Amino acid sequence: MTSELTSLTWVTALTAVMWVPYILNTIASRGIADAVGYPEDPAPLAGWASRMKAAHYNAVENLVIFAAVVLILNAAGISNETTVMACSIYFWARVVHFAAYGFAIPWVRTLSFVVGFGCQAALLLQLL
Repeated sequence: MTSELTSLTWVTALTAVMWVPYILNTIASRGIADAVGYPEDPAPLAGWASRMKAAHYNAVENLVIFAAVVLILNAAGISNETTVMACSIYFWARVVHFAAYGFAIPWVRTLSFVVGFGCQAALLLQLL
């Protein structure tokens, strides 16, 4: 497996577990019945849990782009220092984005998002 596909695997795994903290808060604040059901007037989540939920949605939205580009690069047989580095940095940018979003660190959250976007742009440029 290429380094890029390994990074894609790690990004996918990270995105797959991002729901755990906020669902635990949902269970703690609403109870298991409301967490798995459809309550009419649910108790609000903690601020950090709402932010982590938003970060998770953002990660899913960006995973679509990242995965598509990595898979296209792989199908085209394109792998070089730029693609390897961009994929690795993208993973860490998503880790930082999730943590910064959850802990409400605005400049770090925005900067990590921009770094991740830059990595996606660098990958796309390798296709042109």
